[in-house]
Amino acid sequence: MNEQPTILVTGVNGQVGYELLRSLQGLGRVVGLDRAALDLADLDRVREVVREAKPAIIVNPAAYTAVDKAESDEAAARRLNAEAPGVLAEEAARCGAALIHYSTDYVFDGTKDAPYAEDDATNPQNVYGATKLEGEQAIAASGCAHLILRTSWVYGRRGKNFLLTMLKLGAERPELRVVADQFGAPTWSRTIAEATSHIVAQGVAADDAAWWAQRSGVYHFTASGATSWHGFAEAIFASALGERAPKTVPIPASDYPVPAKRPANSRLALDKLNETFGLSMPAWDDALRLCLGD
Repeated sequence: MNEQPTILVTGVNGQVGYELLRSLQGLGRVVGLDRAALDLADLDRVREVVREAKPAIIVNPAAYTAVDKAESDEAAARRLNAEAPGVLAEEAARCGAALIHYSTDYVFDGTKDAPYAEDDATNPQNVYGATKLEGEQAIAASGCAHLILRTSWVYGRRGKNFLLTMLKLGAERPELRVVADQFGAPTWSRTIAEATSHIVAQGVAADDAAWWAQRSGVYHFTASGATSWHGFAEAIFASALGERAPKTVPIPASDYPVPAKRPANSRLALDKLNETFGLSMPAWDDALRLCLGD
């Protein structure tokens, strides 16, 4: 890699891409692309853009993330979550770039009693999880140097996410019923971006393609700790609304039917991330307070 590597970032108007565009500044020549500049559904355009940019590092937060809609829109979800990452990976292998790609806790079925490790068996229960797993497999098959970062319950101050939904509903209603039997780590989009930038900084400092190749693989990449959706909602209201907070009633997922089945256990073990990159991810509730105070 040269002294000023080109870092290509997709989906920069999304909640993670927006933060990445800022966190990666200073580590190279950051080329940020929104959907108008690069529609990942256009696979020929994906190839063309990568070949023009000649990046040393590709960071791909763009994805089809409408989990319930994906159940009836499988082709579009597969194009963005599986086929496009596969093409990015092929082009990364072709030009010697490293690919950083984000995946999901939804590749697991949620039946394990403990946090999932990276090598636990996958068994997605919905189309979104299945297409994200296909993306992981396509990247691994390409032979490019890659980091697949599985995250969970992503939220931020932009886009569509649980935090913004709760803030809106909490200001409108005296009582909310929230699922209390699904557990995971709410992860702030800025946490994802800043932790990614720490990894990129290590790779840029190493200035060696072998550094990326030696660390290629899947990593779990969430905030630390865990809660339920109900616990997440209560923490949001405690920080943001205080005495004006609505009453939150815990309910089982069976009382809130949605098209896509969610895993009951989305907790991911972070040991490999810490051992490989020396990263200690912040507690989910600490990050939430920072986000709400931002």
